[in-house]
Amino acid sequence: MNKEQLHKYISESTGNESNICQIYAIKDGNTAYDDCWHGFKTLDAMNVNSVTKGIMGLLAGIALDKGFIRSVDQKVMDFFPDYSVKRGEKTIYDVTIRHLLTMTAPYKGKSEPWKKVCTSQDWTLAVLDYLGGRSGITGEFRYATLGIQILAGIIERAAKEKCIDFANKNLFEPLGLPERMPHGDSSKEDQFDFFMNKNPRKYEWYSDPQGSVTAGWGLCMSAKDMAVIGTLVLGEGLYNGKRIISKEYLQDMLSPHVKLGERFGFMNYGYLWYKPYDDREVYAAIGDSGNIIYVNKETNVSVGMTGTFKPRIFDRVEFIEQKVLPTIANMNG
Repeated sequence: MNKEQLHKYISESTGNESNICQIYAIKDGNTAYDDCWHGFKTLDAMNVNSVTKGIMGLLAGIALDKGFIRSVDQKVMDFFPDYSVKRGEKTIYDVTIRHLLTMTAPYKGKSEPWKKVCTSQDWTLAVLDYLGGRSGITGEFRYATLGIQILAGIIERAAKEKCIDFANKNLFEPLGLPERMPHGDSSKEDQFDFFMNKNPRKYEWYSDPQGSVTAGWGLCMSAKDMAVIGTLVLGEGLYNGKRIISKEYLQDMLSPHVKLGERFGFMNYGYLWYKPYDDREVYAAIGDSGNIIYVNKETNVSVGMTGTFKPRIFDRVEFIEQKVLPTIANMNG
């Protein structure tokens, strides 16, 4: 395929590709692909859903590099001395930052308490009520979007500034990306709109009534933003010759810490980043609706993709490898 054919293929798709808004790729440090659909422009932003978690993985590393966090094995409760633990709860004292980063932290109850958390005044403290439980630390993978909220609280308490300010200062601005603004306190209707609205969004990040960002979802980025962040990962923490995050942490972040089951396509999980194949240097931060940062160290390419709300899209890695990368190779042949 050439660029025109790929554009047409996506435009005419009635399947999984029909919601794609932007694709942006950087190869060997240069823009290799840039295209948009559905009235989006290159610099428009979109709620990238769980790709937000991948950004939190990077921010945790920066906080570690700066000494705000001693190690990933530091206990979560070190950061919340003023939190009153529920009677009879013991497990919460054993939970570490590593458990949050690898999604092996234990939680009470079968499902995530979205309503309770999203209507509370402080989402981080509301999620802490849910951490722990009678089974203890089992090491079992439990995908918990709300759990990552605790990581934002840890960074805020450790760095003594809002997570969004920490991210702007230490990640977005050094990469030459626009700074994010807090979305602001909102209603249930607004939360629904944030997920479902198919129009471009501002450079914003969803936030709770305290101005703390939602750490598991709600960061708005363009595909270009995501490709640039992918380039930072490709460059092992260097960007334009500037060290933004340590090489050691990135290696740890991308290492397979958990082997996932069928529901997650038997991928490996690092620190909030996926390693789709056992035997290839390919990594991804993946969100709902097909939002993705795709990083391929073998071909030195990073790809960002955004998409409007569409549930259960799990094929973006294959789509990038089967359609986007060959198109880039043809264009730059």
